[in-house]
Amino acid sequence: MSQPADLQRELTDRVAALGYEVVECRIGGSRRHPHLVLRIDRPDAGPGHGITVDECAAVSRALEPWLDAGPFAEGRYLLEVSSPGLDRPLRRPDEWRRFLGEPAEVLVPELHGRFRVRAVAVVEGAEPAVELEFPGGVRRTLPLAAIKEARLVFEG
Repeated sequence: MSQPADLQRELTDRVAALGYEVVECRIGGSRRHPHLVLRIDRPDAGPGHGITVDECAAVSRALEPWLDAGPFAEGRYLLEVSSPGLDRPLRRPDEWRRFLGEPAEVLVPELHGRFRVRAVAVVEGAEPAVELEFPGGVRRTLPLAAIKEARLVFEG
């Protein structure tokens, strides 16, 4: 397991085998003391039905023996497993579909800024896209590749 991409893929597969999905995986720290951050969710989770602390702890406990025996045999790593939180990232068409109608903040370089939007439709095809409703009711369809960053936002 020499490359971070290989480690991310293996972690994603192991978390999926436990019935969860990796929403975000970051590998940082140093070579001697790696820091692994996993944000997980249930594949069928919708708004207001997030992951519990107990589920995060169970996933962490399930991954530790593999990490201890393999990639980090010396046991000098920090593993953080948490929910995606209220600011859950949106990247794939299935994530956008799951949270249709929910408020999100998007960074769209070609439009020169960040915008608060609501997704109203996901457009399948060779280049997946999402139809977004911008402030003032303006709707625009953007390829997912044009959205540099997207996160759910909490309206309280």
